[in-house]
Amino acid sequence: MTVLALILAAPKPALLPNANGLEIAGNGTVPWTIVFLLTFLTLLPALLLAMTPMVRLLVVFHFLRQALGTQTAPSNQVLMALGLMMTWFLMQPVLMQVDHDAVEPFRMGQIGGMEAINRGVEPPKHFMLHYAREKDLALFASATLPERPAKPEDLPMRVVVPAYMLSELKAGFQIGAVLFLPFLLVDLVIASITTSIGMLQLPPVIISTPLKILLFVMVDGWNLLAGTLLKSF
Repeated sequence: MTVLALILAAPKPALLPNANGLEIAGNGTVPWTIVFLLTFLTLLPALLLAMTPMVRLLVVFHFLRQALGTQTAPSNQVLMALGLMMTWFLMQPVLMQVDHDAVEPFRMGQIGGMEAINRGVEPPKHFMLHYAREKDLALFASATLPERPAKPEDLPMRVVVPAYMLSELKAGFQIGAVLFLPFLLVDLVIASITTSIGMLQLPPVIISTPLKILLFVMVDGWNLLAGTLLKSF
C-alpha cells in the first residue's frame, strides 16, 4: 500500500515520439515506474493478507459458515468482499498516517524515494507490533537475528510480518471456536431429540440447520459478529 502510493506520486518521465509514432520514455527505455507498479500489483494480494486484519476476518467467517452448516452460503466472494471492506475500515487510520508521513512529503519533493519508503513502513509496522504476540516475535527473531534487539520497534519487517500473521491466525481460531460452541449445542440437542423419538431416517442436520440460521438471524448475528471483530482491534 505504501509502495503503491509512492509509485503513483512519483513524477512521470517525459515521453518522446519515436519513428513509428509511439511514445517512449525520454531515456529510450520502458519507464521503471510501470515495472515497479506491475510487480507491486502481483504481490498486492499477499501483502494485503500479511499486513492487515484480513486473515483474522476470513478465518472467523469460515468458522461461522461451517458452524451454520450452510456450506457455500454466503459465498466466498461475498465473504471476501465483506472482509476487504472491513479491512479498509480498520486500516484507514494507518493509511492516513502513511499519507501524512511519506506520500505527501515525497509528492512535494521534500524527501527522496528511499526515505519515503522507510517512513511509510513505520505506521503498518507499529500496527502489526501492537497485535503480534511477544512469543511469535521471539520465535522469528531467534531464527533470523544473531542477537535480540532491545525493543520490538527495532525488529525488521521480515520478523514482524510472519509473527503478526501467526498471532492473527491464533486470534481468528480463538474467536471461531467460541463462535462454534452455541451452534454445536444446537446440533447436540437436535440429534438427541431425533434419536430419542426414533427419527432415524431423517438426518439431524436437516432439522438443525434451519434452526441455527433462524437463531442467528433472530439475535442479529451479523451485527454482533462485525461489532465483536471491530472491537478486537
